[in-house]
Amino acid sequence: MAWNFRRRVKIIPGVHLNFSKSGISTSIGVKGASMTFGSSGTYLNAGIPALGIYNRQKISGGGSQPHSPTVLPSSPALAPPIFPIEEQNQHRGNIFSADIHEITSQDMQGIKEAILLAREQRLSLEKDLAEINAAVKSTKNKKLISYLLIYGLINKSVPERLNNDLIAQQEAINQTHEQIEASYVDLKVDFEIELQQKYDALVSSFLTLSKSHKIWDVTSAHYEDRVVTRSSASTVVSRTDVRFGIKSIPEFKSEVKALYFQNANGADLYIYPSFIIMYSKTKEFAIIGLDEISLQQHAVRFTETQGVPADSKTIDMTWAKVNKDGSRDKRFTGNYQIPVVRYGEIKLRTVTGVNEEYEFSNYEATEAFANAFMEYQQSVRQLVQL
Repeated sequence: MAWNFRRRVKIIPGVHLNFSKSGISTSIGVKGASMTFGSSGTYLNAGIPALGIYNRQKISGGGSQPHSPTVLPSSPALAPPIFPIEEQNQHRGNIFSADIHEITSQDMQGIKEAILLAREQRLSLEKDLAEINAAVKSTKNKKLISYLLIYGLINKSVPERLNNDLIAQQEAINQTHEQIEASYVDLKVDFEIELQQKYDALVSSFLTLSKSHKIWDVTSAHYEDRVVTRSSASTVVSRTDVRFGIKSIPEFKSEVKALYFQNANGADLYIYPSFIIMYSKTKEFAIIGLDEISLQQHAVRFTETQGVPADSKTIDMTWAKVNKDGSRDKRFTGNYQIPVVRYGEIKLRTVTGVNEEYEFSNYEATEAFANAFMEYQQSVRQLVQL
């Protein structure tokens, strides 16, 4: 019996973001079948493009209803989320985000489903590919055995049939590879000129920030008794070197890349034009609206015992052992001076459980990025509230 392969064809959704004066709308799907999420409601768009037949049906939302339950209140305008005072205390304990399954925003569920659908199809196709490759190996073995046992030389139709199977199998492999390549979310973004300029400024400032000589993920900050330790530092900070860059999650194949924040003790952060994806090493992920994140930026005085990075500024000097007033404790022989440097600090918070802190050796780059981020985020919040 000749080998045959039933080709799988599924619809893979794309995600199209539109930033305009009327607000932000998100379309998920392919041409001829998609859903649009916007301030005027949720619409199902269906049709046959070749015949010029289209149908647009409102599913929910619109009118005076808010865009989503997570939209910030209009008064005070554009105010960031407010967090409890104890969360902002300098003696912060262990610093990490909530469980990845608890963080996704309600109005980001559609995009999450698109990513999951693309992943599901790709895994299914990869399984198909493994089965086809196994079939190819089996067919080649049968062909070899037919020659070894002579009957393939006598009955020419046997190797001929096996050759036809190999051709069909190779065609199936080619088709499956094509479908796997198409099994990714295609993210497209349309900006109005003013917002495009602000986003470009954000990306530019991020690239400068990512070139800081040192970037640390702060994983804990604990109080220490300065009298007991004779140290000038009142907080012991645990930090891990991480890297930033332009990157994308594996499920996206798009010209739109993310601002990538490596996370030492949790899911990495990928900042896209209107949402943030937290993506773990186990491929679990959460999506948060960009308007929901609270970014706080500060200058930090840090007693540096591991060498001052070249792009940092030393703003003071202290001693390894100090008196209560900060002066040198002469009781300790070999007491040496330690530089106090100024670093930049960024804290990221959401009410759904994001809790991340980073320090940067380049303070000026940190400040410039924070300003660009908040300016761009303000414009996004204004669009979300329309």
